[in-house]
Amino acid sequence: MDTSTRQYELVLFGATGYTGKLCAEHIAKNLPTDLKWAIAGRNEKKLSEIAKELKSINSDRIQPEIEIAELNDTDLDALAKKTRVLLTTVGPYHKYGEHAFKACATNGTHYIDCTGEVPWLKDMIEKYEETAKSNGAILQLYFNAKMIPQCGIDSAPPDLLTYLLGTYLLQTHSAPLTTSTITAHRMKTAPSGGTLTTILTLTDTYPLRALRASTRPFALSPVQPASRAPRASAPLLERVLGVRRSADLGVLTAHPGARGDAAIVYRSWGLLDAGAYYAPRFAFSEWTTARGVLAGAAWHWGLLAGTLALALPPVRAVLRRLVAQPGQGPAREAAEREEMEYRGVGEGMRNEGEQVRKARATWRFKGGMYLLTGILMAEAAMVITRGKGTRAHEAGGGILTPAMLGEAFAERIRKVGIEVEVGDRFVEERARL
Repeated sequence: MDTSTRQYELVLFGATGYTGKLCAEHIAKNLPTDLKWAIAGRNEKKLSEIAKELKSINSDRIQPEIEIAELNDTDLDALAKKTRVLLTTVGPYHKYGEHAFKACATNGTHYIDCTGEVPWLKDMIEKYEETAKSNGAILQLYFNAKMIPQCGIDSAPPDLLTYLLGTYLLQTHSAPLTTSTITAHRMKTAPSGGTLTTILTLTDTYPLRALRASTRPFALSPVQPASRAPRASAPLLERVLGVRRSADLGVLTAHPGARGDAAIVYRSWGLLDAGAYYAPRFAFSEWTTARGVLAGAAWHWGLLAGTLALALPPVRAVLRRLVAQPGQGPAREAAEREEMEYRGVGEGMRNEGEQVRKARATWRFKGGMYLLTGILMAEAAMVITRGKGTRAHEAGGGILTPAMLGEAFAERIRKVGIEVEVGDRFVEERARL
């Protein structure tokens, strides 16, 4: 479907929300000045105020138009027809997201969101993947598996880092990626009201069995492995305390978004050469770096207790009265002091029984996690509309993942302050040599 003559190159739906506004500001500051774009939402007055703020950021660029759209099929279908790519930050997605998703799949409009609601994504894949493929839409999803407060971005970093680790091992050692281990090494962040609301309403909407089913390994993959890597017996420390020691990554404990991220990484495995780009028996795991064994155990059991508590309706009812409302988030001054760092180790081997090769990766960002989300969405849009030669472009259309944008995506985000490094050693280790 030809979208080159559409009115806009990019439309941001949800620009009046906390994340949406940060994304709009990044677009105004950093995206090409000839970009024809629009901000969209339901409140014209708020959109007009944001448009004025955006003009004050950079008056020497094409300013965004304003589009009014309600959350219904008719308005979102009309909006999708006007643009090449639609970015939407309107959540919770399981309540409000399907209108935009359906409209983009139907009209061949590329799509980017920041959902963390994997059960909802599973529903969307089952409903709209074939439609998206036939219409040439690239539905590119950036998951922020918001399971509990203080959670960082949970799918774009591990998914892209895993792809970069796999590519490095292939190019440097001719060794397909057999395992990817990612850890949230440093997280100084705070959640927005929208994140907390999503956690509570997702548990209301989907039963526990649906939540677990959607995040099983390979649950979202378009192909299934012929066989899986044998699961090694967990050491006693991990079985009892929920803590693991890694020679490369330190003391590791549970990560709240690990199951959701794994679903996306395994989907990437299936999309990349139908499971042949990484090793056939590929395994992924994600952790949080702990200060020590006792701290890691406390985090693990606290996270488990919190997850079990959220399964109880009375607990959710109390929390709804306490959490911040959607649209609210950390104060700008506080968000500017936030920072996050991911580290990853990839292992690969040419043939069974041969020497294991290792690669190491780092992802660093100084700033709030919602600003990071806005940056990722905006830069991904530019890879899709102005880039070429990525796996996403080669796929032609469908519901894809961050990894499908590959090195082109990594290069764009490096230029706007996100440090992404891959090599045989971590950056600080190379500096000491």
